[in-house]
Amino acid sequence: MTWSSNHTRVALSLLVVTPLGFVFKFYLGPGNLWFNNYGAGVLYEIFWILLAFLFFPSKRSANVIPVSVFIITCILEFLQLWHPPFLAVIRSSFPGSALIGTTFVWWDFPHYVSGCLIGWIWVRFLLSRGGK
Repeated sequence: MTWSSNHTRVALSLLVVTPLGFVFKFYLGPGNLWFNNYGAGVLYEIFWILLAFLFFPSKRSANVIPVSVFIITCILEFLQLWHPPFLAVIRSSFPGSALIGTTFVWWDFPHYVSGCLIGWIWVRFLLSRGGK
């Protein structure tokens, strides 16, 4: 993989989205329940789209990645209904619970859609700025 200006823009985007996701996850002010649970979920989707796009920065992947991220995160959401011992061990740590979640909530799905739409717009914008 040759590093391009497009990769730089994606990396800079990740440097914005990643800390912002943690800020949302641990925010304690007004509206904190929405920020902690759903706002962070929107940024979670954007993060994964940008990370995948860093490795596959093409016009085709800009359309495929958001759909793939949505499908995978929906599967992970439904996996939260299943509680085998190995998943309980993974979910018992912060990284595990942050990556695969702990509680199934229907209201997560509209936020996943929102995050994937924003992520799709974001990578399309990055492509328009850098070509490829």
